[in-house]
Amino acid sequence: MTNRRNFLRTTGGMLGAAVVSKAAMGAVPEAALQTSPQTQPPLEPSNGRPYQPVVTLNGWTLPWRMNNGWKEFHLVAEPVVRELAPGMKTHLWGYNGQSPGPTLECVEGDKVRIFVTNKLPEATSIHWHGIILPNGMDGVSGLTQPHIPVGKTFVYEFVMGKSGSFMYHPHADEMVQMAMGMMGSIVVHPKNPKFMPVDRDFVFLLSAFMIEPGAYTPKVAEMLDFNLWTFNSRVFPGIDAMPVRLGDRVRVRIGNLTMTNHPLHIHGHHMEVTCTDGGWVPKSARWPETTIDIGVGQVRSFEFVADNPGDWPLHCHKSHHTMNAMGHNVPTMIGVDHRGIAEKIMKLVPDYMVMGERGMSDMSEMEMPLPENTLPMMTGKGPFGPIEMGGMFTVFKIRDGLARNDYKDPGWYKHPQGTVSYEWTGAPLATERAPAQAVSAPKAREFRAVKPSGHSGH
Repeated sequence: MTNRRNFLRTTGGMLGAAVVSKAAMGAVPEAALQTSPQTQPPLEPSNGRPYQPVVTLNGWTLPWRMNNGWKEFHLVAEPVVRELAPGMKTHLWGYNGQSPGPTLECVEGDKVRIFVTNKLPEATSIHWHGIILPNGMDGVSGLTQPHIPVGKTFVYEFVMGKSGSFMYHPHADEMVQMAMGMMGSIVVHPKNPKFMPVDRDFVFLLSAFMIEPGAYTPKVAEMLDFNLWTFNSRVFPGIDAMPVRLGDRVRVRIGNLTMTNHPLHIHGHHMEVTCTDGGWVPKSARWPETTIDIGVGQVRSFEFVADNPGDWPLHCHKSHHTMNAMGHNVPTMIGVDHRGIAEKIMKLVPDYMVMGERGMSDMSEMEMPLPENTLPMMTGKGPFGPIEMGGMFTVFKIRDGLARNDYKDPGWYKHPQGTVSYEWTGAPLATERAPAQAVSAPKAREFRAVKPSGHSGH
């Protein structure tokens, strides 16, 4: 639920006077606080220009106020506790009670004033990723502005000159503050509500953490070997489904603030990239895809028509990104009969379990003891059993008969009779294989070394 905090009703000594314009010298707006990691309903605009609001997956939109033509927001950078999935909480840094922070929604042409209060133990700043704005509002501490000291509030003022999907994140002690989860989405709607309309509009960010089993705080010095890959700082089965009405045109906006690319793959439909953080893609330049690669620091918006009912996955196609905390040094035991060894070990360690000799899927059903605050590598149950995935995985639940603004989980899909894969119970089938091809030994080849002969070749 969204609460209000009252500790910043007035400017007092909290404002950095050197960076606050005269227009901003009124009372600072209250900073809304979100305590739930669940997806919140879209925030319908109560003032300002009209638009179709987005739904932030496992997140929320920050309320604002209008003040003499300015749309005013208040972000509070602070330590937060984020539940990555039921059974695991993490100590992160974020905004207004959550990581990632709330989505900021505006309309093309809006004059925005964003108050940023620093409740972290160190200085910070915010960069408005992809927004074209005055240089001094770009949020690069030390280059375009002073750092925001601990306990101070700075103000950013600029005009949202173009519509699209963008992000915000610090440019101060960047490795630590990004690794601790400081980020959020920005959505700027077109001034003309009839431009590029959709029925459902979702947004979320990709982020990654390295959290050792039993730990609560990410390793901020990790560069590549992350073990928790998230949609909006949640991992499957903690990521909510996206309910969609049959026939809806759906837009999904995804920003990548991890340190690697992510090929996002949808089942049962094809999609088109319709917008990047550089602008809208003309219809004549689009092509159908079922997987789009989102590079580091990029935002991609794709759209599809939900014309195929069912429960359809959306996931990263890097297989280890659809796993939760996994040991990177686990030996491959497939095909190794270690029953004799297991019996000896079990005399010393009664809870020892044989794993991996037939693959790892047994792990999804095992009640293996884990360290405190640690998620299984793969978990989550579907209507047919364990789904055997984690990390960056969720489901579009496409149903006929949903109301236009109905985002409640409709439950598992009820397949029409005769449309589910089934076991063959007829006569055993003969397995026919092509005859093995004879492979002749490669002929010996003679290689001649060519000595360097200057730079004439380039």
